[in-house]
Amino acid sequence: MTDLDLEREAYPIPGPPNSSLADILERVLDKGIVIAGDIKIDLLDIELLTIRLRLFVASVDTAKKAGIDWWETDPALSSRAAHNSLLDENRELRARLEALESKPEESSDQA
Repeated sequence: MTDLDLEREAYPIPGPPNSSLADILERVLDKGIVIAGDIKIDLLDIELLTIRLRLFVASVDTAKKAGIDWWETDPALSSRAAHNSLLDENRELRARLEALESKPEESSDQA
């Protein structure tokens, strides 16, 4: 070994402080992280397909602070939203049926 090799072993190079996966996940969920990307397929300078991907990873509280709460109103994700959706549809159908039944019969007037 040379003197240079001994000096490297004597003084290790300090690295970044160790963080556990839980610490990193807690920071990401607390602050949120946005990942964005575009996929574009061209053939002979003709755009065939463009896909834009946006991913926002955050806790529910952080997402609500950012104004994102679509899961609360999506019937596929919320039983309350699904129930409300069915009630709205039922109300609409009843109103249409009532409007149809209250119309005078046009076929008997024309005969």
